[in-house]
Amino acid sequence: MIIWLNGAFGVGKTQTAHELGRRVAGAYVSDPEVLGFALHRMLPGPARGDFQDLPEWREGVRRALRRAAEADRAPLIVPMTLVRDEYFDEIIGGLRADGVDVRHYALVASPATLRRRLQRRSAYVLGKLIGRDETWGIQQIERCVRALEQERYATHVDTENRSIAEVAEHIAADLGLPLVRPRLGPIAAPLTRLGVAVRHIRT
Repeated sequence: MIIWLNGAFGVGKTQTAHELGRRVAGAYVSDPEVLGFALHRMLPGPARGDFQDLPEWREGVRRALRRAAEADRAPLIVPMTLVRDEYFDEIIGGLRADGVDVRHYALVASPATLRRRLQRRSAYVLGKLIGRDETWGIQQIERCVRALEQERYATHVDTENRSIAEVAEHIAADLGLPLVRPRLGPIAAPLTRLGVAVRHIRT
């Protein structure tokens, strides 16, 4: 089973994925962004753009996730923003057509909340230091929020006033997945979140 966590940038997809990965027995987090940045590194600057526009990325993600799902029956957790209808159909619809059990969740929050969360990130702070007013993720908020309101992107999970642990527990309960580890304590939780954030800084 693939658990696809969709949502605008800053909604908490990656942190929720790792919380689920930590607490669900045998679960594995598979990040399609890794393939996107690998493709970027193979291309000169003018050929890069948004890696989701590369057919190689979309086909590669579909093939890799299908292989992963076939190799292991444990839940595969995929945190990835996917708001172009045709790309959603190509990847998630394609996986389902291949017989893969894909459970899709769109994590949602208000634009104000998303902006506030993104402004706490190191990438935004660094951007301000070099004179850039907004990160790319902030510029995509309105587009993502509008797209994810569509019924095709259900199931929707409201993250307003919910912690990462609460969002993960809601999804696990909806899927009927038992959690084998408890919540982290007040010291371990922020340190773990920081570790996840640092590992996902892209250069």
